[in-house]
Amino acid sequence: MSEQQNERQSRGPVRVVVVDDHAMFRSGVRTEIGEAVDVVAEAADVDEAVAAVRQHRPDVVLLDVHLPGGGGVEVLRRAAAEGTTARFLALSVSDAAQDVIGVIRAGARGYVTKTITGPELVAAIGRVADGDAVFSPRLAGFVLDAFAGAAEVPSVDPDLDRLSAREREVMRLIARGYAYKEVARELFISVKTVETHVSSVLRKLQLSSRHELTAWAADRRLL
Repeated sequence: MSEQQNERQSRGPVRVVVVDDHAMFRSGVRTEIGEAVDVVAEAADVDEAVAAVRQHRPDVVLLDVHLPGGGGVEVLRRAAAEGTTARFLALSVSDAAQDVIGVIRAGARGYVTKTITGPELVAAIGRVADGDAVFSPRLAGFVLDAFAGAAEVPSVDPDLDRLSAREREVMRLIARGYAYKEVARELFISVKTVETHVSSVLRKLQLSSRHELTAWAADRRLL
C-alpha cells in the first residue's frame, strides 16, 4: 500500500460531493458508493456545486460535464479561483473528445462514463483522491493524442451551441442508434421527454430524420 493510501485511510473515508443535474442519478450514485465513501453533499448546477465545494471541502468532486449555469468547466474554473484543494473526477454520459479534453484542460484529474459500475467508481474515486489520473479506457487515448498534438481538438461549434446540455446528451445517443427506451433508461428520463428533446434537436439543427442526425454528428466526430 502506498504512503498516500496509508495517509488517506488514517483520515477515514474519502469525502465526496456529487454534482449532476438529475436528482435520480445523484440518488443512484449515492446508493452505489455511499457505504465506501462519505458523500457529504450533492449539487444540481454550477452555483450549487461551487458552494458545496466551498462549504464542505471534499477530497473528490464527481462532476457531470453538462450542467446548468456553464457546465463542468465553469465549476472547475470557479473552484480553482477560490483555491480549492479538491480533486475532480468527471462522470458523464458523454464520451465525446471535446468534452473529455475540455474538462481535463480545465483541471479535472480524470473522466469516466456513466456505464461504470459502482465498485469501479469507488476505485476511481480512491485513485483520484490519491493523486492519480483515471480514465475509462477509450477516453485515455483522446487525452494522450490531444496533449501530444497528434489530434485536432474540435473548436466551438455554433450549431452544437444551439442545443441545451440535455439535448446534446439525447442527440449523441440517438445518433449512435439507441432506441428511445434505451435513451430514457440511460438518462433517467421518460420516453416522452426523449421524444420532445429529439424533436427540438431536429428543429434547431434543421434536420429531418435520425439518419441525417447521425450523419451530422459523425461529420463533427461526436459519436
